Amino acid sequence: MGQAKKHQPVKLIIGFIFREESVMSKVEALLKRYFGKIDFASESLSFAHTNYYTPEFGGSLKKKFISFQKLVLPERLSVIKRITNSIEKKFSSQGQRLINLDPGYLDLGKLVLASTKDYKHRIYLNKGIYAEITLYYEKNTFKPWDWTYPDYRTPEYINIFNRIREIYAQQIKDK
Repeated sequence: MGQAKKHQPVKLIIGFIFREESVMSKVEALLKRYFGKIDFASESLSFAHTNYYTPEFGGSLKKKFISFQKLVLPERLSVIKRITNSIEKKFSSQGQRLINLDPGYLDLGKLVLASTKDYKHRIYLNKGIYAEITLYYEKNTFKPWDWTYPDYRTPEYINIFNRIREIYAQQIKDK
């Protein structure tokens, strides 16, 4: 029989979908209060991979990713998703969000995203939060699954997650 072991801490990442940089900057500052220093921030990329957010946000959307220096335990993902949901609600106007936050984590082998939506490839965590392995790491790069969102398949996103993985690998090596 295998022995249960405590999982090593993982790298917290958050993706933003937004239209206005000023809103994103305010939310980023608030996230630092919750999760600490940011050790990686991507540039703001054009987000045109789906029209899903257009009715709520309008057009000309952007996407950005950040990661945090402080590592977290993976079982905290559902709590983190509930925190980001409350921040989205705080940054809403007339029932419409001004920003979408997608928290997740990566370790050396995978990128995991949190969701409030169930589907065949998602695992229930608790309190209405699910997790999905969005990318897996093989042959020196992250790779998509059949269910991976189109934007997470792009070379730009893959490069971002490979870079964050390098930061994480150095962090766990230094411990």
